[in-house]
Amino acid sequence: MSGITTHVLDTSRGKPASGVLVTLERRASDGSWVPVGHGETDADGRLKSLTPDSIEAGVYRLTFDTATYFRERHVETFYPEVIIVFSVHDTEQHHHVPLLLAPWGYSTYRGS
Repeated sequence: MSGITTHVLDTSRGKPASGVLVTLERRASDGSWVPVGHGETDADGRLKSLTPDSIEAGVYRLTFDTATYFRERHVETFYPEVIIVFSVHDTEQHHHVPLLLAPWGYSTYRGS
């Protein structure tokens, strides 16, 4: 499977982060950002529908609306959004970009 997916885990609750709004964009040759896909994480914190099965090589940006996610849970957060910029070189590979999220910090990595 190729394409780009994400999975958000709320480490402060020890649970998947459902209902996080996510936007995926690709950097154009002029430096602007072109929308590719968007959606909301499911009950398991996953979003599998950001891209069609095939993607172009390039630089991508995932933006997570963490302000809304925490506000709906009546939790103060330091980060109103999380932005992850990454490169896709091999378009035949699947690119999974998880986000470990808490009100005062976050972490990410290249998943499989």
